[in-house]
Amino acid sequence: MNKFSHGQQLYLRRLRMHRRIVILFRISILLLFLILWEASADIGLIDSFIFSSPSRIFLCFWSMVLDRSIFLHIGITLYEIIVSFLLVTFFGILVAVLLWYSHKLSEIAEPYLVVLNSLPKSALAPLLIVWLGANKKTIIVAGMSVAIFGSILSLYTSFSSIDQEKIKLIYTLRGTKRHVLSKVILPGSVPAIISNMKVNIGLCLVGVIIGEFLAARNGLGYLIIYSSQVFKLDWLLMAIVLLCIMAMALYAVINLFEKWYIKKF
Repeated sequence: MNKFSHGQQLYLRRLRMHRRIVILFRISILLLFLILWEASADIGLIDSFIFSSPSRIFLCFWSMVLDRSIFLHIGITLYEIIVSFLLVTFFGILVAVLLWYSHKLSEIAEPYLVVLNSLPKSALAPLLIVWLGANKKTIIVAGMSVAIFGSILSLYTSFSSIDQEKIKLIYTLRGTKRHVLSKVILPGSVPAIISNMKVNIGLCLVGVIIGEFLAARNGLGYLIIYSSQVFKLDWLLMAIVLLCIMAMALYAVINLFEKWYIKKF
């Protein structure tokens, strides 16, 4: 026996069709762009030395796969992004909880967080190199610096906007602030935390690349700077393409986590 009515089946069919059309158009736009890029380079409409072409980028990538050098660059950049992202997530939630727990602390710290969040993080990277040296630690801190202050402000705002009636109910039942945090604030802020994570993964990638521009000897950011200096623009565009793919993959992982959480809870 079918558990869906005819109207529900029709709606689901239309929804599936809509998703297929969206995916089809996404793939078609990408393929059209690649074909036009390749054709323009072949007929000389654009300078293939400056703009390269999809085939040249693929051949460059394949040559680096064969000598295994590309795996070192991808692995180092991916490691730095993931570590900085996890640290931003942990400290962002921790500091936001502390600010929510102490209203006086939040009033004192808020203007400093706003100022630090407004600073151009690329200006901090040279200072980090002087303080910490040109190493992975500096790059990870640079990745964190781009996302951490905005993450704290965003999460604190989310914690503060939780339904006050639920909080009053906890206190009416003789609950403590710790009970409010564990029973209302954190569970009610999970969607905001996941949304914040989606933003932070991209920001951490940007911060890590900024750090690699200045303090790395390996990684995709280093590859971009090195290739621009020696005019190996195939390498440069290949590194940019790999960063785009990496960003999409990391975002997809968080999206899958969000779907799992929604189904589970």
